Amino acid sequence: MSEEFHVTGDEILAKVKELIHEGNIRSIVIKDEEGKTLINIPLTVGVVGTVIAPQLAAVGALAALLSHGTIVVEKEF
Repeated sequence: MSEEFHVTGDEILAKVKELIHEGNIRSIVIKDEEGKTLINIPLTVGVVGTVIAPQLAAVGALAALLSHGTIVVEKEF
């Protein structure tokens, strides 16, 4: 199952952090306004802060460049 969230550049990092803390997520994909995939973050059950930190830094950099984007979340059942 997947969900899409349409967010502004300012909201991207906060939304990704919120989704990671929810748990039961297999991956997060961030796309630009045209639907082009910019980053794909695979998540596993054992992912912790130090492992995900580089991806969050990349998300922060992307957020600074985007005015609007889409976050696609693939959830586990």
